[in-house]
Amino acid sequence: MEEMEYFSLVAKHRKPSSMSRPVRSVLVAGALTTGAIAIPAAPAFAAPVTIPGIGTFDVPDQVLQALPPLPQIPAIPQLPSAPAPATSAAQQAVDAAESKIGAPYVYGASGPNAFDCSGLVQWAYKQAGLQIPRTSYEQASAGVSVSQANLQPGDVVSFYGGSHSGIYIGNGNVVHASTSGVPVKIAPLASMPFDGATRFA
Repeated sequence: MEEMEYFSLVAKHRKPSSMSRPVRSVLVAGALTTGAIAIPAAPAFAAPVTIPGIGTFDVPDQVLQALPPLPQIPAIPQLPSAPAPATSAAQQAVDAAESKIGAPYVYGASGPNAFDCSGLVQWAYKQAGLQIPRTSYEQASAGVSVSQANLQPGDVVSFYGGSHSGIYIGNGNVVHASTSGVPVKIAPLASMPFDGATRFA
């Protein structure tokens, strides 16, 4: 009972605060706000990460450290170049005959160091993997007949009624072994009387 009277007396004699409750609330809130501003924020570190074809992004260090290392992507190997187009047997025969320009003419010879006319033609086609007849008359009657207007490189051309043969190389020229004392050479198609032409490849 005495204790209650004491507290009652203390309560009556306590000096009332000069601040009202709403003012105190504003001050406390302001102090908290000011304190929050005054505390420096922890620095945020980020590293740029580039994703090919997409872009570059800033990723926080904490995220990067948590990620497993990115696999190394091997470079795309260089694609092989397209193979060179295959050389036809006709062109191979032309190339073989032209490789013997300057070789001596010897009647009945069929290479590899000396030739007569049909011997050069047969030898050149043999280098291209084709076996054709040996004599100029046989060469004129074998293969597929071709007109002079439709000649293509590699066609076998006959002259002098079939007694002489050579290989058409294009641009109105033939390579042939002409006669004794004259080496294998290139000559104009029109320099000899045309008899016919055949195609073996």
